[in-house]
Amino acid sequence: MSDYTATRTLLKLALRRDRIQLAAWIYGTGALGYSAANSVGSTYPDAADRVDAVKTLTDTPALLLTRGAPVGTSEGAVAMVQIFTYLCVLAALMSTFAVVRHTRQNEETGRAELLGAAPVGRRAPLTAALLLALEANTGLFVMLAVVLPLAGLPLSGSLAAAAAAAATGLFFAAVAAITAQLSGTARGANSLAGAAVGAAFLIRGIADAGGEVRGGGTSVDSTALAWLSPIGWAQRVEPFGGDHWWVLIVPLVLAAACAVWAFRLNDGRDLGAGLLQDRPGPASAAPGLLSPLGLALRLHRGSLLGWGAGIAVLGAVIGGMGKSAGDALRDNADLSDTLGKIGGGGGDPVDTFFASMIVMVGAVTAGFAVQTLLRLRAEETSGRLEALLATAVSRGRWLVSHVTVAVAGSLLLLLIAGVSAGLTYGAAAGDLAGGLTDLTGAALAQAPAVLVLSGFVVLAFAAVPALSSGAAWGALTVCLVVGQLGGLLELPQAVRDISPFSHLPALPAADAKALPLLALTAVAALLTWAGSSLFARRDLTG
Repeated sequence: MSDYTATRTLLKLALRRDRIQLAAWIYGTGALGYSAANSVGSTYPDAADRVDAVKTLTDTPALLLTRGAPVGTSEGAVAMVQIFTYLCVLAALMSTFAVVRHTRQNEETGRAELLGAAPVGRRAPLTAALLLALEANTGLFVMLAVVLPLAGLPLSGSLAAAAAAAATGLFFAAVAAITAQLSGTARGANSLAGAAVGAAFLIRGIADAGGEVRGGGTSVDSTALAWLSPIGWAQRVEPFGGDHWWVLIVPLVLAAACAVWAFRLNDGRDLGAGLLQDRPGPASAAPGLLSPLGLALRLHRGSLLGWGAGIAVLGAVIGGMGKSAGDALRDNADLSDTLGKIGGGGGDPVDTFFASMIVMVGAVTAGFAVQTLLRLRAEETSGRLEALLATAVSRGRWLVSHVTVAVAGSLLLLLIAGVSAGLTYGAAAGDLAGGLTDLTGAALAQAPAVLVLSGFVVLAFAAVPALSSGAAWGALTVCLVVGQLGGLLELPQAVRDISPFSHLPALPAADAKALPLLALTAVAALLTWAGSSLFARRDLTG
């Protein structure tokens, strides 16, 4: 029997399982690309408007960090500044989730062992997962190559942008193949792959922010640091700028090398085991582990520390950029209006900048809440929940313990972000008390929207457990797109209202309003209650 026996059968099975999830990723990403390309003409009706917008962008490193380096002032180039890095991130996440789902998750749930009882080659599951990622990214390439020209952009640049995004997805699919060998759990493999995506985005942002401005302020040549980021490689293709197709050799060759490495790691480990071994615990458990809440806190402790460190850095970066970003916005009303569409509010340029950045803090915190609550499904599928419920612990008490950690952890992350941003901005502006008060309050005001997403995850876990992971991350993606970019993409208000973030007051640029905060909190409580009630009545599933 060959190492690749039954690969085609496993690929068909994976396509059958993921037909809805992958379609949602591909069509959603295509819709985002179309909306961004289609909105350029109305937002910047003539060439002079585009030139002014790009020049302001190149004068503001804070915006280059989050948006990307412009390569010109054509409609296509401006559209790519708005959306291209996000297209690459979506392609990367789609690919990593798919590969982990059909490799490490199958081993964790026991499906791989069941399949192994049939004539299935040793390398067949990993090969099928990588081929699935190849087909998904091919579909994404076709989608973007169709919708971008339909939005009025040139075909050559559209093809380059579509190919660069798909190549990014393929590279991260290979990265996920490696993390699936390293970690013993799907959650750990996804966390490692997600950290790689986040690092790529951050490195690309630093390279763009420190780049050299060229063409009289209409383009930026990123520093050499961009070559250390897979998203930086895609950006070096310069769609609608240079269309440097040869750059795609880098992600494709390295993706192949990572895939070969993943196969070698796969060959050298036992089924179900990860190469990164867990540390042995103490001989006797601490008293706190005798309660469900203590156990939940112990399970999420490492994740909370990692997210806390990351969001503290993010808050400090946002606060440090406040003064310079405000100075740049005072000189450009169009850019100030653009940021107002992202974060809401208006008036003082510094407050407008912070309002748009605080939304990002809320999105990051929501990512922590989603990851934390998806541990509910991991505990169920691993069989640990069944053993736990065989004791005196009730379902409701167990569920509440994880929800409590997710909620308290989210509030702590928002507090850390607000304090770190307030300290750095207050020190630069000479108003430490004011900076702490305004930015900490603005960060904590994101909590109701985060809690709504948390309640949705609990409901999805109870109602559709098998689809809870895709539903949770898909909901977060939708909220980010329609909430943060809805105004910029001129989406209908009814669509933007889907995101709970759209209903928050744009602090510190706008006045605080209690009604939307209380209403969102009530919705979050209702969703959580509904999920808890459904979970109490349904059967446990593997």
